[in-house]
Amino acid sequence: MRLAAESDGRATLASRFSGPYRRVWALAWPSILADLTVPLLGAVDTAVMGHLPDPAYVGAVAVGAMIFSFLYWGFGFLRMGTVGFTAQARGRADADETRAVLGRAFLIAAVIALALLLLQWPAQIAAFAILDAEPQVEAFAASYFGIRIWDAPATLANYAILGWMLGMQMPRRALAVQVAINGTNIGLDLLFVVGFEWGVPGVAAATVIAQYAGAALGIALIASRLRELGGAWQRNRIVDLAALGAMMRVNRDIFIRTLCMIFAWSFFTWKGALMGTTVLAGNALLMNFQTFLAHGLDGFAHATSALVGEAKGAARRGDLRRTVVAATVMAALVAIGYTAVYAAAGPTLVGWLTDIPDLRAFAIQYLPWIVASPLISIWAYQLDGIFIGATRSAEMRNGMILSVAAYA
Repeated sequence: MRLAAESDGRATLASRFSGPYRRVWALAWPSILADLTVPLLGAVDTAVMGHLPDPAYVGAVAVGAMIFSFLYWGFGFLRMGTVGFTAQARGRADADETRAVLGRAFLIAAVIALALLLLQWPAQIAAFAILDAEPQVEAFAASYFGIRIWDAPATLANYAILGWMLGMQMPRRALAVQVAINGTNIGLDLLFVVGFEWGVPGVAAATVIAQYAGAALGIALIASRLRELGGAWQRNRIVDLAALGAMMRVNRDIFIRTLCMIFAWSFFTWKGALMGTTVLAGNALLMNFQTFLAHGLDGFAHATSALVGEAKGAARRGDLRRTVVAATVMAALVAIGYTAVYAAAGPTLVGWLTDIPDLRAFAIQYLPWIVASPLISIWAYQLDGIFIGATRSAEMRNGMILSVAAYA
């Protein structure tokens, strides 16, 4: 009996510590696969442009993408903020509130999208006044902007959809949405650019169509989950000023944090543009490596957000701590793997992205920075996941402000 009790005790202890690793992995792997389709899309964009005869095509897509980083990525709080509030409502087993969080996210997305469409012309003028790219690059980027802006409603709705799915611990459905968006986008990239020879406008049109397709699929998947969940839509709860205020405060802090991060990336792109098209395009190639890293490690950050939010909502501090430890250990191992791959295969990967000799030489020269990046970057992603899940956005905002001040 004593041996049986000891065996049961060891089994319980093993389950206690292995359980968080299993839950983190169950949530992380679909997010990793989904997120890796995003930089794959960027790599295809770069590759189809990189095999055209002029580096200006690559530079134009880099500049256009940077502009939409300000316009869209800056509103990424719709996803991140929605994860924390949804996970906490799930932890409290409050079905009505999980619906209300989704409703508030859609409401905020609709208001922002309308504002972007109404202000697209002054936004475009301001963007190109700030950027000082070569005339040909700027002309191509302007055509990209004029088409891409029309995916604003779908893109922002997708942020809300993915945030809610992650908060509800539905990573496979989130995977389906992101694979649909980016798979459609890649297929249309190849059709429009390689097949129809539409160039930069083809890349933009592919993105617009793909975003609307993804939003339609996401809404359908959420509708089926809501039928399982139960609860009811309550308009007064969705527009509750206190709840909207809390969501807006978190979103404001994440927005400031994201703008600081975009500033750092965009300042880098801007300086590259001032140094010439080869530097601009070469930096764009290298940024694909960093983007692959970001979306890979973000899978663990997403899992951390969902589990930390659930633990906070249910007031289980022990679960919160075990989640943080398990997710960080697993993310660190993945970061080491990235460094090994970049060190061993970096020049080959650069060659896949472009066959322009000057761009290859430039990218390979600065590749050691990319090799070191995963071991440094992992900590930022994990802390993001922890603070977003706990809706402790002010601390995250202040940390980013200090970081960018040091960078500047």
